[in-house]
This record gives sequence, structure tokens and C-alpha cells, in this order.
Amino acid sequence: MLEAIVLLCVGLVLLVWSADRLVYGAAALARNFGVAPLVIGMTILAMGSSAPEMMVSATAALAGKTDTAVGNVLGSNIANIALILGITALLKPLSISSTIIRRELPLMLGVTVIAGLLLWDNYLGRMEGVFLAVLFVLFLLAMLKISRASKNDPLMENQEEEIPTGVSNSSALIWVFIGLGLLLYSSDMVVESAVTIAKYFGMSDLVIGLTIIAVGTSLPELAASIASIYKGEDDMAVGNIIGSNVFNILAVMGIPGLLNPSVLSPLAMSRDFYVMLALSVLLLLMALGKRRRINRVEGGILVICFIAYQAYLFLNVSA
Repeated sequence: MLEAIVLLCVGLVLLVWSADRLVYGAAALARNFGVAPLVIGMTILAMGSSAPEMMVSATAALAGKTDTAVGNVLGSNIANIALILGITALLKPLSISSTIIRRELPLMLGVTVIAGLLLWDNYLGRMEGVFLAVLFVLFLLAMLKISRASKNDPLMENQEEEIPTGVSNSSALIWVFIGLGLLLYSSDMVVESAVTIAKYFGMSDLVIGLTIIAVGTSLPELAASIASIYKGEDDMAVGNIIGSNVFNILAVMGIPGLLNPSVLSPLAMSRDFYVMLALSVLLLLMALGKRRRINRVEGGILVICFIAYQAYLFLNVSA
């Protein structure tokens, strides 16, 4: 049991680090080949924080743990809003000035509703996976169009600053291969150790995805959000969370449907989806209100919601 906990911690650290290195190498390579900063920012950088969820969901699905894969998506989105944004707002109230974010938030809510419609019958199949993949491509195209119309938007300026410069093609390729290799290895380590821990404590596949794995794979968002606010990039902190939630549903949730179509635990829809939906609505109301900011009180409310939800899950670990 102790070995499984150690392997889980090591796996999560490697998962986060390898995802960062993969994105670093891919973004540098794209810049060197003349890809527009706008495209790099809205694709490679934006998808980077969801790379751990992608690999863990694929690994879990291939291992026959589709509930864990879906739980990872729902739990990560809940953690992103309630835990990550909550902690970030407690550290520093978040002002939202980006037009892109104000347009992206309703899209996030719409995508969340679509997730509910797909999970309604407690089954995730290949058609749902294909449908989500198509929506993902359409979303990227829509965001590129919105971004082009908002060239002076603070979010785009912040993203361009994050693209590495002065990195040779050979160095970028090395980081891509190292990042991808460790991402594959660490995701397998995380899933296997999490399953061992789940069996020991009698936790269901869904709960292990909603708790330990979800929080672990959300660590890149926490690091990115805290770094952003200390640079004065509030829009970047909020934009990372919104983008990650959309990518988790469209790109990550479709993976288990494509790889291992399965019947899901009914609790994913009847309990966890509604928590994700409620927090998404709450974020929309906070961010698009008259003040267009998330203050410390609101951040505290979000963190309390997360703690209450996790406490409920741990008190009902077999559900």
C-alpha cells in the first residue's frame, strides 16, 4: 500500500513535468517553423494543461476503467473551478478584461450541457467519442476566429509571452520526445497505483477518478494560475481554467468512448455532472457580473464547495 502511494506521488510529479516539457518543445518547434503565435497560443499552449488528463483517460480506458476516465474529466473540471480558481482568487482577486474570456465562458457552459446530454443514458460509446472529437475541432476553429478578431486582447498578449524563443529545432525535438515518453510512462504509473489504492480503501473506479487522479492531473492548472496572477496576468489565469474545462470535455472525455465504449456508473450523471454544471454556472455569474471580477469572498465560497464535495465523496467511497 505504501509503495502504491509513493508511486502515485512520483507518477503525478512526472506527469505534470513531462506535460510541461512536451508543450515547451512543441511550442518552440512550431514557432521555429513559422506557425503564427496566435495559432500556437490557442492550440498547443491551451491544450497543454489538459495533456495529463488525456493520457490518464486513455490509459484508464485501455485498462477497462472507463469510469475512472470519465471521473477524471468530471473531477478535473470541478477541481479547476472550485479548487484552482478558488485558491487563486483567495491569493489575489481576479479582474477579467478579456473579450475572448467573456465569449468563451458561455461556450464552456454549452459544452458542459452537451456532456450531460451524452451521459444521460449512462453509456459512453464510439459515436459519442466521434461527436466530441468533431466538436473539439469546431471549437478550435471558432476560438481562432474569435482570437483573430481580438488581436489586442490581453489574453492573446499573455499567451504570446509564454511561447519559448531561441530554442533550436534539435533541442525542441528532444524535449518533445522526452515529454511524450515520460507522459506515457507516468500516466500508466498513476492509473495502476491509483487502482491499487482504490481497491485497498474500497473506493469505486468513479470515485478514484473524481478525487486523487482529478486533483493530481489539475496540478498544471494550479501552477499556471498562480504564476499568472503574480505576473499580473489575471485573464491568463481564468482563461487557462476555461480552456482546460472545454478541452477536458471535448478532447478527453471522447477518448474512453473511442477506445473502450462502456456502461458508466449512474452516479456520474445523477451526482457529479450536476456538481460540475452548478460550478460552471456559478463561475459564469461571478466572471460576467457587473464587476467582472472574482473576489476573495467568492474564491472562499468556491474552495468551501470543493472541500464539501470531496468530503461527501470520501464518506461514500464505494459509490
